[in-house]
Amino acid sequence: MEKASLIYKYFPNLTEKQKAQFEALDDLYREWNTKINLISRKDIDHLYGKHVLHSLAIAKIVQFQPGTLILDVGTGGGFPGIPLAILFPEVEFHLVDSIGKKITVVEAVIEDLKLVNARAEKIRAEQIDGIGAYEFVVSRAVTRLKPLYSWVKPLISTVSHHDLPNGVISLKGGDLTDELHEANLSTRVWDIPDIFPEEYFDTKKIVYARRGKKG
Repeated sequence: MEKASLIYKYFPNLTEKQKAQFEALDDLYREWNTKINLISRKDIDHLYGKHVLHSLAIAKIVQFQPGTLILDVGTGGGFPGIPLAILFPEVEFHLVDSIGKKITVVEAVIEDLKLVNARAEKIRAEQIDGIGAYEFVVSRAVTRLKPLYSWVKPLISTVSHHDLPNGVISLKGGDLTDELHEANLSTRVWDIPDIFPEEYFDTKKIVYARRGKKG
């Protein structure tokens, strides 16, 4: 069974509060998983690698600035939003999903962790009323890039405060050739094994689509 120390290996400068929050995730998700099957039985022992560390790969390509507002679309059990909210306590995270029981879990985890910079809402991305409110939209294996981008483009601000311009950052896997061609966007792809060499990241990637006129 993996421990939270896997996170410390790649993020050695965490505060004691952040460490306590990361360590609390294991018991919280094990308890909730007995009620709602959020994470497969075989994956729950690999929570810190396959879910938490995977989410934090985003932090290796962009350091969110304090006061930034981030939207996590299709958050499921709270990934990548909750791990990122722990890592960036001065950044605001809005976690959304269309499935109510998942949002119930996410709200409970946020409350138990006392994450004052995160909130969860049962809503579809295309129904969010927040034109230009967010600098980045993050997601993990939600849908193909083209529809995702079309849903959230109006929500992304045109004013950027980061070296990486505002846009969509999505955690994906496998061969993305057709998907990226279909999307016809200004994109960049990072291979997660170049960031975290753990075996289960072999085919995992970070896909970034810049907010712009193209697409």
